[in-house]
Amino acid sequence: MTGKKQHPEIKQGPLRRLWGALGPGLITGAADDDPSGIATYSQAGAQFGYGLGWTLFLTFPLMGAIQIIAGLIGAKTGKGLTPNIAGRLPRPVLLALVAVLIVANTVNIAADLAAMGDAVTLIVGGNRLVFAALFGLACLAAEILIPYHRYAGYLKLAALVLLIYVAAALSVHVSWLEVLKGLALPDIAFDKDMLLTVVAIFGTTISPYLFFWQASQEAEDAGLAHRAHAAVDDVLRRISFDTWTGMAFSNFIALFIMITAAATLHAQGVTKLDSAAQAAEALRPIAGDLTFILFAVGIIGTGLLAVPVLAGSAAYGVAEAFGMRGSLELPAGRALGFYGIVGAATLGGVALAATDISPIAMLFWAAVINGAAAVPIMIAMMLVVSGAAKDLALPPWIKALGWLAAVVMGLTVAALLWLSF
Repeated sequence: MTGKKQHPEIKQGPLRRLWGALGPGLITGAADDDPSGIATYSQAGAQFGYGLGWTLFLTFPLMGAIQIIAGLIGAKTGKGLTPNIAGRLPRPVLLALVAVLIVANTVNIAADLAAMGDAVTLIVGGNRLVFAALFGLACLAAEILIPYHRYAGYLKLAALVLLIYVAAALSVHVSWLEVLKGLALPDIAFDKDMLLTVVAIFGTTISPYLFFWQASQEAEDAGLAHRAHAAVDDVLRRISFDTWTGMAFSNFIALFIMITAAATLHAQGVTKLDSAAQAAEALRPIAGDLTFILFAVGIIGTGLLAVPVLAGSAAYGVAEAFGMRGSLELPAGRALGFYGIVGAATLGGVALAATDISPIAMLFWAAVINGAAAVPIMIAMMLVVSGAAKDLALPPWIKALGWLAAVVMGLTVAALLWLSF
């Protein structure tokens, strides 16, 4: 008998298959729980106890739907968001939104790096600005030197660091009956402080950089796997599983951050926080060294995941807007402009983190800028899929949730402006 020797196919276990099915959706969801998000969720738990956990159940379907839409656009067109929405918006408006994306991401990077530097200083001492700069340079070097197909795997593993916040919650005494009561029967008082915190939660969970990142990563994956011509149902099924898992993971972790802050800080009367690092510092005398260290290490780990996502999404947006060659899979020598933008956003964040601007002020303005940019971008995305060919066909309920997300974000921005002036 002649011919090539047949090798038996290696069967993968269920866990390996599950891990292989996760990708851009999981990374995007994990990046949503960056140090800035941790500060927001910690403040919510410290100020309102278990009373705002319901907001995460409200944001979950909205963020899931809009991220699935972004992912499908990238996967089926092989391009990021910018060229896809270019035909739906006047070019000056598009360029203005891309400029806003850069500003918001740079401010967000600064807030995240500052929190990471503070967290290290709390654990080992030293100069927080030096640590913030080193983290920024490390993230920049990783994006430049590691090809996307390997880098995406590292980001998936980095997402698991968020489980630290489950351990942090389990390391303190929690009244789980009170947690369930807060989720099922929340005591909602529509005063300024609660509305402002709810608006902040919406702003940190539904942000433009997440749309741009997931669309671009799905386009990268489609190109590497040569599956741009795959059946739309298969693509939608894969993206939906990945994205719903990632968003559920993101909100699950956010809930545990709220629970930790509520069970410790709120219970002891600590209701005002200015940063994620301050939340960790406040936990030490109340919950002990273990909870403090877990919380602080989580800030560092999530920052290492989020900063490259923030810088990368800005670079994809700008490169696509100006027809520049850009991809994290390309070596730096073949995409100088793209990596220049990654470097500018990261180093701009490092420089801003070294200023006297308070982290809470940077968080506030990042939320304002992101919220203002999110609404027209979401509307443009919905127009892309609403008038699209069958390759971008979506179930009606996903489209309905996408439009609802745009409306809710519009109301969120209006509420934020109303509460601020």
